[in-house]
Amino acid sequence: MNKILIVEDEKNMVTGLKFNLEARDYSVIAAYDGEAGYRMAIDEKPDLVLLDLMLPKLNGYEVCKLLKKEMPDLPIIMLTAKSQEAEIVTGLELGADDYITKPFSVLELLARIRALSRRVKKGTEEEGVHRFGNLEINVKKYYARKKGEPIKLLPREYELLRLFIERQGEIISREELLKKIWGYDSFPDTRTVDAHIAKLRRKIEDRPEEPKLIITVHGIGYKFL
Repeated sequence: MNKILIVEDEKNMVTGLKFNLEARDYSVIAAYDGEAGYRMAIDEKPDLVLLDLMLPKLNGYEVCKLLKKEMPDLPIIMLTAKSQEAEIVTGLELGADDYITKPFSVLELLARIRALSRRVKKGTEEEGVHRFGNLEINVKKYYARKKGEPIKLLPREYELLRLFIERQGEIISREELLKKIWGYDSFPDTRTVDAHIAKLRRKIEDRPEEPKLIITVHGIGYKFL
């Protein structure tokens, strides 16, 4: 759980949280109203969202509801100045995974982030499921869903995704992809790879023309983020 989105309109709090989280090697992005936070979550695909309840434009309840519809497995921790049971229950019923009441200590927040990260990781390992924003892939059972709806992938596309997931963050050359996925010992035409990647992007990317998952490294190959 490396990238955290903070949706909070108190800029001093965002600055403090960002400083403390980045000091623990988290990547942090921030939005200062609910509408911007929702869009940023969709575009940036964070691993976790810290979501304030009282926000301009869209409140935390609305943002949580929208995000859980689009990205049902996105972990959300609600930040609230209200300790009343009704507010907490409403947030949890809308899909929030945890909550923390202001004022809170950074150490308590970090503990909750780590605990939620462990739960997500354990669940993923047990199911054999990999989640990337609104995309869910099980390369063992050969099924995939996007925004909760099944998508049809070919066996070779699953094999490509399996290799990309195993080598996440690494650059894989077209020649290596041909050898590992197609079994070629010689490399007659790397355009085969490009054609399959283009087709796969149309199925899994929100905007295939501006891919966020399968990134082209010009002159070399591809990298899965």
